[in-house]
Amino acid sequence: MTTTRTLPAAFRRFRRLRRSQALRDLVRETRLSPQGFVYPLFVTHGEGVRREIESMPGQYQLSLDMLDAEAEELRSLGIPAVLLFGLPASKDDAGSEAYDPDGIVQRAIRTLKQAAPDLAVITDVCLCEYTSHGHCGVVVDGEVDNDKTLPLLARTAVSHARAGADIVAPSDMMDGRVAVVRLALVAAAGVFAVFVGGVLVADDGSTVRCLGCLGVRPGPQAGGFGRWLQFGRDAISGVAAVSIAVLLIAAWRTDAPVRRSAIASEAPRLMAVVVFPTPPF
Repeated sequence: MTTTRTLPAAFRRFRRLRRSQALRDLVRETRLSPQGFVYPLFVTHGEGVRREIESMPGQYQLSLDMLDAEAEELRSLGIPAVLLFGLPASKDDAGSEAYDPDGIVQRAIRTLKQAAPDLAVITDVCLCEYTSHGHCGVVVDGEVDNDKTLPLLARTAVSHARAGADIVAPSDMMDGRVAVVRLALVAAAGVFAVFVGGVLVADDGSTVRCLGCLGVRPGPQAGGFGRWLQFGRDAISGVAAVSIAVLLIAAWRTDAPVRRSAIASEAPRLMAVVVFPTPPF
């Protein structure tokens, strides 16, 4: 006697697409290749500088005269893009070199575009590596002033675009920065840079390592007031991350109000949400 079980109506046989490697390859969502890689470059003033970064072994702080050889090697490996971070000659409370037309990142953009015109140049838009206190914005009475910071971020993005950047990517996590930067780029004449607005930066181990290689240490020793818990996203709050992501993407794409249904469709457009254990500064 054979017993037939009635399966639930919602029952789906996902295993059918897992039966062979050929099927797995056919339906795979993510495919890694050199054509999709972005290589980080940390640029600094001076000549002949190739200084290994202690917190990121195998990565180096490079002076501008070292970029030609670096660009040539990346091209030989088939890597199409770089992400620039700058180490300024001096720092001040307003992070002035971030938006200086002759700042380190702006000069690096021009150098790379001359050496390798087909190399896509992405720039990090933030103030933390340029401020004397190490925070991502203007500090007023012991607090990062969100709204006073926004115009400086916009100036930084426009200066990068005018220097020849292909993509500008804010990482500061100030509220409202997507709309302000986007409008500034639209208003700037002769600017064609793409704006990546959906970037979430978490207060996590990966961020701490990156800040360390830029010489950023917010805290009393730098005239600051501790780590950037005031504005960095909590690495373990996933629901909040998705909600913020949807708002960022909406501000980037249109000025229309955000609907709940947008979460499922828009969340995958995030560049990255990286979670690592959070070490103390």
